[in-house]
Amino acid sequence: MSSEVEEQKKIQEKILEIESMAKKFMTQEAIERYGRLKSAHQQKALQAMVLIAHLGSQNQIKEKITDEQFKDILMRLEPEKRETKIIRK
Repeated sequence: MSSEVEEQKKIQEKILEIESMAKKFMTQEAIERYGRLKSAHQQKALQAMVLIAHLGSQNQIKEKITDEQFKDILMRLEPEKRETKIIRK
């Protein structure tokens, strides 16, 4: 039981580390959007932060990510929806 608790703590620490790294590359508005997204869609929010932290650590982010750019990142993380066609015979 305590190993599960320790593992949860390690995961939480890793998430906080990723968040703090990614927030260095974001404007205040983008960080606020992340906070709202995190409360509604944790998995999607974490995916975006991992991506931003990774790009930032690779020096691929030249300036802070704005709210609009963050929304664009979120849209790109969204899987493409398949179009359903109904054919009547």
